[in-house]
Amino acid sequence: MKSFEAVVIGVSAGGLAALEAILPVLDESFGLPVLVVQHLSPDTESYLPKHLDIRCALHAKEAEDKEPLKPGTVYVAPPNYHLMVEADRTIALSTEERVNFSRPSVDVLFETAAEVFCQGLVGVVLTGANSDGAAGVARVKALGGLVVVQDPETAAADAMPRAAIKAVTPDHVLPLERIGPFLKTLA
Repeated sequence: MKSFEAVVIGVSAGGLAALEAILPVLDESFGLPVLVVQHLSPDTESYLPKHLDIRCALHAKEAEDKEPLKPGTVYVAPPNYHLMVEADRTIALSTEERVNFSRPSVDVLFETAAEVFCQGLVGVVLTGANSDGAAGVARVKALGGLVVVQDPETAAADAMPRAAIKAVTPDHVLPLERIGPFLKTLA
């Protein structure tokens, strides 16, 4: 069985409920860092890390520039910043151009993480109303990582999962309630 080193999750419309269905399932024994891009309005204050931290066994926090990745921690992209992974396995934040009309962009996170973790990466695309994440899962797959996509039938907005499925043949297409338990088996 493959040894995984990190999980990246991309989500947009309907994302809070999706993350609440997945992340609380992961307990203290889940030894992988989890990086999350949730599309947010650029001028909003992000309550998401605190909200998740209260509900999850894993520590959830807003990602900080140059921060080293730690196992069992959920890193949430701050509003209006791309979340990236550097070669030394630290976080980088960027205000470069929007990708797929988004900053943070799922594609930016997935592509940079895939370059670092290659076959040790798990990329998860959840509910969302655009195609962000499709290019990212293609890069994850090309570098040998594992791709999990939410079954579009269980998504609040099915455009993101459908775009990901069109871009690659995912390793797993799962209903929302099965994604958390599946991720637990990988750590």
